[in-house]
Amino acid sequence: MTSSQATGADSAELNVALSMLTLVPGGMGGSETYARALTRQLVKGANVEAFVPKSAAGFSEGILEHVVDSVSVGASTRGRLAGVIAATVNGPAIRKMMAGADVVHYPFTVAAPRPARRQALVQSLLDVQHLDLPELFGRAELLYRRRFYEGTARRADGVITISEFAKRRMIELLGIDGEKIQVAHLGVDTTQFISNHGGRENFVFYPARGWAHKNHARLFDAMAIVREQIPGMRLVLTGGGLEALGQVPDWVDRRGLVSTEELRSLYRSAAALAFPSLYEGFGLPPLEAMASGCPVAASNAGSIPEVCGNAAVLFDPLDVDAIADGILSAIDRGAELSLAGVAHAARFTWESCRDAHLAAYRRALISH
Repeated sequence: MTSSQATGADSAELNVALSMLTLVPGGMGGSETYARALTRQLVKGANVEAFVPKSAAGFSEGILEHVVDSVSVGASTRGRLAGVIAATVNGPAIRKMMAGADVVHYPFTVAAPRPARRQALVQSLLDVQHLDLPELFGRAELLYRRRFYEGTARRADGVITISEFAKRRMIELLGIDGEKIQVAHLGVDTTQFISNHGGRENFVFYPARGWAHKNHARLFDAMAIVREQIPGMRLVLTGGGLEALGQVPDWVDRRGLVSTEELRSLYRSAAALAFPSLYEGFGLPPLEAMASGCPVAASNAGSIPEVCGNAAVLFDPLDVDAIADGILSAIDRGAELSLAGVAHAARFTWESCRDAHLAAYRRALISH
């Protein structure tokens, strides 16, 4: 990194390695959006360099990126474990590459390889869903998370999470000292979204991977009820892994992974965003929808009420009738929610998220 990439009095004193060697591009949901935003934001406030596996070359957008050719990661649990093993086996060489860092931060949770003894370890742990909803995880995934998520969190010098809800659950379920957990709410770059307060099209939008906790099946049942009140209303789905949902009703448009431009267009034009997730450490789509002027109907589970505040209609995600009523209410209150949502989303900035990370790095370095 050149001297022109660092600003502020503290930047010369804080050197950070952003170790992302378990990254699987396109396969990590909101955590990928989070990590990419960090690479853009951390150019200010510290000397930060990114380290990515060969399979994720080009991921970093704002800081100097080092590609570790000896590490490649797959999307399955086995593929991720193979990446961890490769990073561990090649640990001495990788630690040599990161030797200039005072702090090593792992945005994707898994600390592989471990940092040098003199370096502070900071882990991002976005949620503890596997402890709150273990029935949604296979045995191999639970073992993986116990070893690499929980074990690292207990010995880390600092833990960064993305909501007060997630912090509370970590304190309660992992026994971590709350003093070492830094909450860094995710942000929305409102300049990248064009808000629409006018006419909207006849579809409900849900951007989410086809994971079990995203609750697609109940949403389908709820939308069938919505369609009784609003004939012709469709449901548009985006996100990876949607083939896992099996056969879907003919009024469901399953688009899969879409471009950023198409995603923003869907936010602008949807009658409402439905977000029936059973569990979120944060939940970014409601804020992105709000920034676009799209009315939001969202689950009252996990961190979602903390994120949505009073700018969305909240519902019980286990109750199909409640989901349907929430969607219908959001559509009916569209003009009101559209204005409230834009104002609410503007409160969440990536600059604030960055500043919380810098505070966590400095605190970890002191406590190390």
